[in-house]
Amino acid sequence: MPAAVAVSLPNWRYFGLEDRNLGATTGRELLVGEEEATYYVNTSPVDGKPLPAVQHASSALYHQVVEQAQRAFLTWRLVPAPKRAEVIRVFAEKLLHYKSELARVISYEIGKTFQEALGEVQEVIDMCYFGVGLSRQLYGLTMTSERPGHRLYEQWHPLGVVGIITAFNFPVAVWGWNVVIASICGNTTVWKPSEKAPLSALAIFALLRQAIAETDVPEGVFNLVIGDARIGQQMACDTHIPLISATGSVRMGRSVAQQVAKRLGRTLLELGGNNAVIVTPSANRELALRAVAFAALGTSGQRCTTLRRLILHNSIYDSFLAQLVRVYEQACQRIGNPLDPDTLIGPLVDKAAVQAMRDALAEVQAHGGKILFGGEVLEGPGYESGCYVRPAIVSAENHWPVVQRETFAPILYVLRYETLEEAIALQNSVPQGLSSSIFTENLREAELFLSASGSDCGIANVNVGPSGAEIGGAFGGEKETGGGREAGSDAWKAYMRRQTVTINYSTDLPLAQGIRFEL
Repeated sequence: MPAAVAVSLPNWRYFGLEDRNLGATTGRELLVGEEEATYYVNTSPVDGKPLPAVQHASSALYHQVVEQAQRAFLTWRLVPAPKRAEVIRVFAEKLLHYKSELARVISYEIGKTFQEALGEVQEVIDMCYFGVGLSRQLYGLTMTSERPGHRLYEQWHPLGVVGIITAFNFPVAVWGWNVVIASICGNTTVWKPSEKAPLSALAIFALLRQAIAETDVPEGVFNLVIGDARIGQQMACDTHIPLISATGSVRMGRSVAQQVAKRLGRTLLELGGNNAVIVTPSANRELALRAVAFAALGTSGQRCTTLRRLILHNSIYDSFLAQLVRVYEQACQRIGNPLDPDTLIGPLVDKAAVQAMRDALAEVQAHGGKILFGGEVLEGPGYESGCYVRPAIVSAENHWPVVQRETFAPILYVLRYETLEEAIALQNSVPQGLSSSIFTENLREAELFLSASGSDCGIANVNVGPSGAEIGGAFGGEKETGGGREAGSDAWKAYMRRQTVTINYSTDLPLAQGIRFEL
């Protein structure tokens, strides 16, 4: 049971967040909907108290925002990329100044620990600095033409309006990945955050609006629309939005992909994960235990990169599991208010998430699995919201349907293996393909895991857990995870259209492939 501690709650006035917040903005102007606007009130998973009310945008308000974004694109695409980066640089300064206050909003709204919320804001800051550098590195290739007196090269142009749909668990970071690169590339953006985290979106957008006011940015370059799945559906079907970047469940991603494909638009999907860690007999045990604990318990199991399946060699299964249970026992003594800096594990986002965890544990028990640790819903002082749970460790079989799908909760399924080939097959034998890890001191095992016959995930780590990716590498996964890539590397190309250019500076007109066409 958590001790009574004094914690610093969000100060809504820092971001202009008071009751009945407006749910749409075109960067400079706040948009007011019809008089009969619908307001929604969420409750904090921290203490169950109501949060400030937020207006959900109507269909008409949504179209007003998109039209403004279209108009702004006509100007923004002509601004040199280094000049576009100026607003991003100023935005990073605002984030640095208000980092702690913004982290409190995130923590109180969705239950993420304050330390993790600080890390999320830092991720947006890092992304801003990455984008400023990227603004001078939007390179194209020059190729040798087979025709004399010809130059052949590629260049990149912005797409137009980019739609960004984000999930609750990283309410600002994933938007940051997308909005920075999209805007640096010359696109305008329309953001629909999760209806479970509108205040975090409004708070960070308030800081962006300050940066916009201090720089020469046309109104409508950056846009925010608060709403439920109906707004997301409109975005997916909107022919005025050439690219939809969507983060969330596989079910949501399928719906978005189908709607966008019908109009031959583009999607950038970052969907569910069912991530595994393989621990071999040669592994550094202490390193593996620490990595497994953070990957399984961080964000209360509500990361797309959360460790879901732990694959242990038979020779170390019992001893490693006994050590892991002791680690869980220590960590679970620090379940509580996420705004308390000593808390390691906060609540789930809402009671629906708690019920999903209970249903998954009941299903695994029905298959014959055994709960080895935890799984209880916590009650009593400090747990009044009903969203606090004790993370669970469960013995299971990989082929069970409950193990094959992602449950967004702190449930760790423990599996056995005998050969490394068997372990890799277990890891890959799920529909998702986001992140994966192996802990080994054996070079052959590490290289096999990273080979073409090894991990089939978009992220493969050696002696590093599956969560906590850096922005320098492209983030995303394969199979039902969607195939999209965000953040670093050359992910910027997803936000642009490639154009192949041929220039004939000769006085002849030779044809490619040696074709002759004589008149």
